[in-house]
Amino acid sequence: MNERTLEGYLERLASGAPTPGGGSAAATVGALAAALVAMVGRLTLASPKFAERHAELTHLIEEADALRSACLAGARADEQAYEAVVAAQRLPKATGQEQAARTAALQQALAHAAETPLRNAQTALSILRLGAAMARAGTPHAQSDVRCAQAFARASLQGSFENVRVNHAYLKDESLVAAQRARMQAIESEAAQL
Repeated sequence: MNERTLEGYLERLASGAPTPGGGSAAATVGALAAALVAMVGRLTLASPKFAERHAELTHLIEEADALRSACLAGARADEQAYEAVVAAQRLPKATGQEQAARTAALQQALAHAAETPLRNAQTALSILRLGAAMARAGTPHAQSDVRCAQAFARASLQGSFENVRVNHAYLKDESLVAAQRARMQAIESEAAQL
């Protein structure tokens, strides 16, 4: 979103256009979470009181910045994935051959549209892990910011899951759906422990 303003993004989100939607918004919330983790790290790094944590904090900040970038890329990827679904739905279906081609294209697009938010949920889980580390290493004066980051990361994860599930409702590849559900359960299980 670095080439877009937050205000511009929210205007697009509030419009009647199909994208950006919930999946993109969920990833964007993850970016906010990662930014807060980085902020707490930088605040802590600026204090001479925490000089012995310099190396750890530097590493956590770098990881938070990378995850923020991953979330923004994930938001754009989610928009593109759903746009591909919409494009597949608009394919002609007058003949049997056209119907078969449209069905194949739509199933492929839906599979990608489910995989993209699943990857975004994995990124949100990484932010949750990072937030837990920052809660231990960061200044006590910014713990509310860490807790906000954790809440945003959980919201990002759950929002991403909702976008996986909506695509599962239309996917015919039961083995793919089962595999993605297993990955979701593993992510959810680890998130519950953090």
